Amino acid sequence: MAAASAVMLLAASSGYAQQYPSKPVTIVVPLAAGTGMDAVVRIYAEELAKSLGTSVVVENQPGAAMMLATTMVARAAPDGHTLLVAAIAPMAINQTLYKSIAYDPDKDFVPIALYAKSPFVLIANPALGIDNVEQFLKRAKEMKATPISYSTPGAGFLQHLTMEFMKKSFSFEATHVPYRSSPQSINDVVGGHVQVSFAEMGASLPLIRSGQLKALAVTSLEKLNSLPEVPTVASATGQAGYEAVSWHVILAPAATPQAVVDRLHTEMKRITGDKGFQDKLAAIGLLPVNTAPVEDVRTYIRAERAKWSGVVKDLGLEGSQ
Repeated sequence: MAAASAVMLLAASSGYAQQYPSKPVTIVVPLAAGTGMDAVVRIYAEELAKSLGTSVVVENQPGAAMMLATTMVARAAPDGHTLLVAAIAPMAINQTLYKSIAYDPDKDFVPIALYAKSPFVLIANPALGIDNVEQFLKRAKEMKATPISYSTPGAGFLQHLTMEFMKKSFSFEATHVPYRSSPQSINDVVGGHVQVSFAEMGASLPLIRSGQLKALAVTSLEKLNSLPEVPTVASATGQAGYEAVSWHVILAPAATPQAVVDRLHTEMKRITGDKGFQDKLAAIGLLPVNTAPVEDVRTYIRAERAKWSGVVKDLGLEGSQ
């Protein structure tokens, strides 16, 4: 009976896949239109529409630290017609940072493709006289009486966790200065009110190129095409596995038929593996990723969750939001 049930289930899934899609596909983005994540989704949505033979609608649902969109898709019909794009916060940080969330990032979703990483760049005010990450670490360790200051968009944001992760990894002290947004936190480094920050590439790149900010290192495992002269923290410090990045992953509700998941994975792997697509990502400071098998992506997300949840707990921020 068990064997017969499995065969029937497989046949049903296969039959559904042959009918899929039966209506337009919606990709829900947890950030506003015009953001980097939104721009990337619109690039591949057009190609996915051609592959599936139906329209692919991009729907922006910003709010609640990306959890509004995430909760909505968790409760959507698991038929492959409603997908979610997520970053590290709703999938690997918020469940520890917040007292409660209305979804389970592991049980409520199946990953389709992880196609980009979004590294930070360690920036400093040029007047500080620091030219590289080695000098930064030396200066930070020397300034025990009046620790070096760093800005972030707020407590619990990945920029905050990234600096705290670096402090723990390299044994130095630094004073956190939280702001209400990334532009504010970056502008006050330019103005000399704060000494350093981990900044998003898109917001800081023009200021780095104009000489208003000094780029010391990037937090990815490999260099970025947009800043080829800037080393990685890993290479500059000799800590080979050091990585602190956000990422872009597209997911479906967990009970989506396997055959539909497989088809979407195959299409996304082809689209996001295209050199033209990857060049567009690199041009805006993202790191293209050749998406791994679904289970490998799930394993990566779980590892990221364990890593950053540990940082949240070490900071005493568990359940603080």
